Amino acid sequence: MLNIKLYGADWCPDCLRAKAYLKENNIDYEFIDVDLDKEATTLVETINKGKRIIPTIFIGEKPYTNPDNGVLADALGINEAGRVILYGADWCPDCRRAKSYLRDNGIFFQFIDVDEHEWATEEVTKINKGKRIIPTIIIDGKPYSNPDNAVLQEVLAIDVEKETKVYDTIIIGGGAAGLTTSIYAQRDRFDTLILEKKNIGGNAFLTEKIENYPGFSTISGPELMAKMEEHAKIYGATIKTGEEVIDIKKEGDVFHIKTKTTTHLGRTVVLATGSTYRTLGIPNESELIGAGVHFCATCDGAFYRDKDIIVVGGGNSAVEESIFLSGFVKSVKIITNSDQFTATETYMEKLPTIENIETFTNKDSLEFVADEKGLFAGLKVKDTVTGEEETLHADGAFIFIGLLPNTKTFKGLIDLNDRGFIQTTGMGQTSVEGIFAAGDVREGAIAQVAAATGEGILSAYGIRAYLKG
Repeated sequence: MLNIKLYGADWCPDCLRAKAYLKENNIDYEFIDVDLDKEATTLVETINKGKRIIPTIFIGEKPYTNPDNGVLADALGINEAGRVILYGADWCPDCRRAKSYLRDNGIFFQFIDVDEHEWATEEVTKINKGKRIIPTIIIDGKPYSNPDNAVLQEVLAIDVEKETKVYDTIIIGGGAAGLTTSIYAQRDRFDTLILEKKNIGGNAFLTEKIENYPGFSTISGPELMAKMEEHAKIYGATIKTGEEVIDIKKEGDVFHIKTKTTTHLGRTVVLATGSTYRTLGIPNESELIGAGVHFCATCDGAFYRDKDIIVVGGGNSAVEESIFLSGFVKSVKIITNSDQFTATETYMEKLPTIENIETFTNKDSLEFVADEKGLFAGLKVKDTVTGEEETLHADGAFIFIGLLPNTKTFKGLIDLNDRGFIQTTGMGQTSVEGIFAAGDVREGAIAQVAAATGEGILSAYGIRAYLKG
């Protein structure tokens, strides 16, 4: 666990105050008396540039000089509803979402980075019965695995006021299409609200490297999306993450957008919810998701440093993410059920130059294999030519076999095609006046960041025509 050390003295009033506060909040700490330990005195003076200030409190590796109870509450996550400890990582999208929600609602939390503390990774794995799920949040001693904002609101008794403001447009989805729509709408002086279920940036945020966005020969997905988010905020867009939309109704000229926590009002709506990763649908897949089976190299690749992994898929995403993973894992086996890979030549030309990547064609995925403890052990495959079956052993697997549109909530509201994509006419107009669609969720869309920004511009022009008309 994260050690807490209090350097002080029995005669020191602030030391007594700090000790009492830690004790009443059931926080274990080690007390070092500077009157009895010369090395402790020297350490305190070094930290405080020659001054012997007590209490000096270490929380992990970070020192705090005579912190008041408010500072301790902030550092240790002490709230009226109980202590909040968030195990996560800076690269984790859902960790960013949870941290933002807690901060926005004035909830103190102690953040413990699983990348910096091996014991923290072990603790998370233990709590989640073998799965490395982050964020894992401890609230008043009870663990919650990747809780959404609605769960956090309920457990922490967060009072959310009902929205009464009517926005000119509410954009559902904070990826490239949604952010671009907001930028252009705000420039037209239309007040926009972006509601994002998870983190700003969508699938592009989860891409380690983008090499085909105009103006950048190469840029990371998170960096590009951060620039777009900043751009939208500069023009005045309101952005709320962790807001999952569960219903849309139109009353008069106003759309009522219901989320798990509240209801937002808007004169127009843009559906830019993007897509999610397609699964293989084979035995043991659902049981091992998060515990050996993954869909995001940027999110979960760090867990497999110096280990062996399998990548399933033969397109651009599979090859691109394999190249990214090869930079820190021990080995990568890429398998496809086709007789050749469908990735572009730009990616395929790189593969022979990477020593720790192996490719396999004509391999059908039959079943994920678990060991006697129920942990991931490999993937059973069948050769489509010879019919021979074998198990490819590895420490984890990443699946990149396509995307599914996030339109389940909109079924019955607007017209969808037989694959679930939103059908639109000019400027992204859907079958319902005032509701527009942009990005990967739209029928005929090209799943590229540059294309998504173009669709965002079209939907913004559609908003302008609708509102001015």
